[in-house]
Amino acid sequence: MSLQITVRKAVCPGSFDPVTNGHLDIIGRAAALYDEVVVAVLINKTKSSLFSVEERLALLTDVTASWPNVRIDAFHGLLVDYCRANEIPVIVKGLRAVSDFDYELQMAQMNRGLAGIDTLFMPTNPEYSFLASSLVKEIATYGGEVSSLVPEVVHERLLARIEENRRR
Repeated sequence: MSLQITVRKAVCPGSFDPVTNGHLDIIGRAAALYDEVVVAVLINKTKSSLFSVEERLALLTDVTASWPNVRIDAFHGLLVDYCRANEIPVIVKGLRAVSDFDYELQMAQMNRGLAGIDTLFMPTNPEYSFLASSLVKEIATYGGEVSSLVPEVVHERLLARIEENRRR
């Protein structure tokens, strides 16, 4: 009789432009539930991003270093294809509001129908329920205070990038 050990894997997908404390809340909570969590950065060449994919991967690697079971990767195309190729049966998504649920439920049902991939919805910590990367970028661009919304290293890079863009 052989003992078969199954590694419980999940993916937390997103653009992470930039990664916020809300993202880290979901990633950390997923890391407590699964043996391996892959944080997968979507490569979308049609979308204008503040940070390159490589920069986002580096920032995510830095800010998730305290979770040894978290791995950082990038993907393009369909998330379900990435999940199949990496034998990941679960997608973890954070939900901020009911409006998130409407869209994410459709995606979850489509992913289940296409590939048998399940989705775990995690409500965000109320402290981060308003938080979105797009808002962080907009507020920071206009000089607003965002240091409590992102990790320190991300805050430093965010301000530096905004300054670089102003000089152009």
